[in-house]
Amino acid sequence: MTKADIISEISTKTGIEKVDVQETVEAFFKVIKNSMIGGDNVYVRGFGSFVVKKRAQKTARNISKNTAIIIPEHFVPSFKPAKVFVDKVKNASKKVKAEA
Repeated sequence: MTKADIISEISTKTGIEKVDVQETVEAFFKVIKNSMIGGDNVYVRGFGSFVVKKRAQKTARNISKNTAIIIPEHFVPSFKPAKVFVDKVKNASKKVKAEA
């Protein structure tokens, strides 16, 4: 499912124009991105958490040149689904497999 599919489905289910739904979805993503860039985590109850994780400095190898390089510590975005969400997906996948 793509972002366009999500926008179409929300528009169909709510009766809101696609343009308005697209602006809302884009604004939602922009708020999440800006919060995470600022170092803040975003928690959506029942869905999951968008968290900023710190990766420690480490030594890596460049195999082709046989040299060691140091990768400095950095931050990466991560998503951790809520337990309720994980449970629903697990149960749904069991039902799909049973029907197949």
